[in-house]
Amino acid sequence: MILVRHGQSTWNREHRIQGQLDPPLSGEGRRQAELLGRRLAGRRFTGFFASDLKRAFETAEAIGSAIGLDPEPRPALREIYLGEWEGLRTEEIAQRFPEAWARWNDEPDWDVVPGGEGADRFETRVVAALDAILEGHSHGDLLVVTHGGVIQVALHRAVGRPSHGLFPFKIQNASISLIEHPDGRMVIAGSNDIAHLEPALVTEPGPG
Repeated sequence: MILVRHGQSTWNREHRIQGQLDPPLSGEGRRQAELLGRRLAGRRFTGFFASDLKRAFETAEAIGSAIGLDPEPRPALREIYLGEWEGLRTEEIAQRFPEAWARWNDEPDWDVVPGGEGADRFETRVVAALDAILEGHSHGDLLVVTHGGVIQVALHRAVGRPSHGLFPFKIQNASISLIEHPDGRMVIAGSNDIAHLEPALVTEPGPG
């Protein structure tokens, strides 16, 4: 299973929290998506899935043009819903929600986000979505274009730990992570591969 984080969105560029809000790719993000397509061209995939949010689906469509496949939208692959923090910059969150923001900085946990989806519901949703994809495609390579939080959950699951909002894996825009599934086990074969990107296009990770 090849897990791709979407290219830079207009809100990634503005350092604004996205969650399940739906900004499109920025111009830089579109170019990143094209570079992803070139990197993956020539590979054969038995399944191609994407979050239906614009930043992920636009990335998937650009890749699809290069590999000759159309992505299948899966709403369950959306980023975590971040409640009252969505649409805000981090400095605005610190001003409006000082106690919750202090708790987040002390120990990140999705459950501190006011009105958010929460860690357990998010991880249950993501695991069910990925399991459904794996169950429907027992052989061959799968391509999944999604979000940083979703990829964190997938990688945590492979090592047998819950995520709860922790970000020990660096997952940059337009990066590739790889999970192998031999004999029913999950093995992380690579994470945050950005070899296809020019240095000037590399962007820092963040929720969404």
